[in-house]
Amino acid sequence: MSDENIQMYDVIVLGAGPVGENVADRTAAAGLRTVIVESELVGGECSYWACEPSKALLRPALLYGEAARFPGVANAVTGPLDADAVLKHRDRMAADWDDRGQVEWLESAGIALIRGHGRLDGVREVTVETPGGGTVRLRARHAVAVCTGTRAALPPLPGLDALRPWTSREATSAREVPRRLGIVGAGVVAVEMATAWRALGAEVVLIAREPRLLARVEEFAADLVAGRLRAAGVDLRFGSGIVTAERAGGPDDGIHLGLSGGERIVVDELLFATGRAPRTDDIGLETVGSVPGDWLATDDAFTVTAVDGEWLYAVGDVNHRALLTHQGKYQARIAGQVIADRAAGRELDRSPWGAHAGTADLVAVPQVVFTDPEIAAVGLTTEEAARLDRTVDVVDYEIGRVAGAIQHDPEYRGRARILIDPERRVIVGATFAGPGVAELLHSATIAITGEITVDRLWHAVPSFPTISEVWLRLLETYRDQRAKP
Repeated sequence: MSDENIQMYDVIVLGAGPVGENVADRTAAAGLRTVIVESELVGGECSYWACEPSKALLRPALLYGEAARFPGVANAVTGPLDADAVLKHRDRMAADWDDRGQVEWLESAGIALIRGHGRLDGVREVTVETPGGGTVRLRARHAVAVCTGTRAALPPLPGLDALRPWTSREATSAREVPRRLGIVGAGVVAVEMATAWRALGAEVVLIAREPRLLARVEEFAADLVAGRLRAAGVDLRFGSGIVTAERAGGPDDGIHLGLSGGERIVVDELLFATGRAPRTDDIGLETVGSVPGDWLATDDAFTVTAVDGEWLYAVGDVNHRALLTHQGKYQARIAGQVIADRAAGRELDRSPWGAHAGTADLVAVPQVVFTDPEIAAVGLTTEEAARLDRTVDVVDYEIGRVAGAIQHDPEYRGRARILIDPERRVIVGATFAGPGVAELLHSATIAITGEITVDRLWHAVPSFPTISEVWLRLLETYRDQRAKP
């Protein structure tokens, strides 16, 4: 095919999720002619099957739990959640799975959109198979950014297709509440969906090979969540796995599961929340010397290290640095600036906190688990510090002893932990577990990112009565710990 049949752009972006949109926004704003290729909905996983719909399901559950425990309000909570109303709210938050609003934003930003499945086809070239069966060939003058994200990773269980299992997509978009829901996994998706669907009336059993929930957070925080789930009626089966699974023929027969301990249970739907895999198996990586299905390793400018020429970028989940939407958007802002500056011939600032270095993925990744109670964490955990042989001082404080917490919930249960580097006297990790702690997280992220010493933090005065007063109590506790002989 001759060059006259190839559409030329400065930048080609594969994937129109939040990450791809942010890369394209930066490059288009810099005057680079940019096109996004998307095979599904513009807005991606986060908008339609992850962040937005999952939080729409969880927020009513958390509000209900708080109201049911609060004096003067508890008596007004006279019945169960209105599941139909919650699902309608979820639908609104997912824009009814209609991406017209996102497409209009692309147009307003001057970003072209091609619908179809895009594959790399050599250096700076992409071939798109369109929904109508046609083919579009694209060539980039400067860069191709792979922002294809991840998909649910399913286990190699015989007969899995016949089970018609749920992944995170089905769990966040289901049209009705299942009577009996089985969940396999112990991570964030597993515990958030257990929280939401139990609150909406489902009988939930969570099956995990792990000995506890949420292996990557502090154990005290995971234990608080496990306690609340049990109190809500969720059946937690740790150290267990599925050996056999069969969907019976009758409409009410459900899925029959044989567990590793010899037990048998029956559920109506089965959610596998067992990890994520990169969407790189069919994007033409073999044409540029890479392996289809692999994660794409990058440098801190998000250039793919295995491909020469500094033209191929991998941004967001696909590079496996931090599988979180906000981190992917952070990476996208940097990658977009790198592409624009390289195109203009400007020298990159690769210093640790320079404009072209994605170092937050290494030192200060914030995450909120929207369970009851919430978990908000950033930086190192105690286990990670030990694994890295980092010396840290561990400081704990019961958040329920803070006046603002009692105002929030008279029976408040929660704990805060910070990890302090004793030599530099800076915070290197923070975890908060309890109702309403998500809003504490950015202050901890700033403290870690800014390497603010605990001596300076004494002069950051928290408002009274708010939960943020826990910062003062943590510093007082640290002072007292250091004063002991």
